[in-house]
Amino acid sequence: MAIEVQHTLKPEPLAMRLIPNVHAGIAAAFDLKPHEKSIAMITATIDDPLYIGGDEATKKADVRVAFCRSHYAGGGYPSGPLSGEALLILAAPNPAEATAGLNAVCELLDTMRYSTVDLENPKGTLAWLAYTIARPGTYLSGEANAGPGMSIAYLAAPPLEGVYAVERALKAADVVVGAFTKPPSETNYMGALLTGTQSACRAACRAFEEAVFAVATSPTAFQ
Repeated sequence: MAIEVQHTLKPEPLAMRLIPNVHAGIAAAFDLKPHEKSIAMITATIDDPLYIGGDEATKKADVRVAFCRSHYAGGGYPSGPLSGEALLILAAPNPAEATAGLNAVCELLDTMRYSTVDLENPKGTLAWLAYTIARPGTYLSGEANAGPGMSIAYLAAPPLEGVYAVERALKAADVVVGAFTKPPSETNYMGALLTGTQSACRAACRAFEEAVFAVATSPTAFQ
């Protein structure tokens, strides 16, 4: 049976809270700026959409990503049923902006899908993400050192597949490495933020997808 790529794996929000007037002790712990009086928190079943969602929120509301970090070992080994793979904290000057930012994150999660293939030998599901951010917000622009007008190819996959696919993406498109997460990340994946024009980032994402799929279909064919 031929292996087919599916696009049905969807991140789901697990827990959310808004703190309208955050205590000074928490504000200091997360290095909030003096005007940032409110925070919004969210966890989700997959970590990458929270990083991308936090960036999206900076475009839709007066918020800043105060904290976003993946949890060790990923969603398969959470510290609790609502922990998920990461925690995102948005800082805002007031509850209305914090709420608008949280809504933007939820909207992004609702539209995002991962690529997956089901393998028989060894049996399991391989999942990866190749996502073009045409107009990055302040958060990922800073993380990727993306200049004005630049787009970002957000890439994530298991270690070998990811390193191989990022190398193929760099050869296939006029993009540069803005940030690189060596394997293993907290969730035992790897990732990269590649920057370039929107068309170049889309080409990089296509090359990344094709390369991960090539490993999935012929994992030991190294020549």
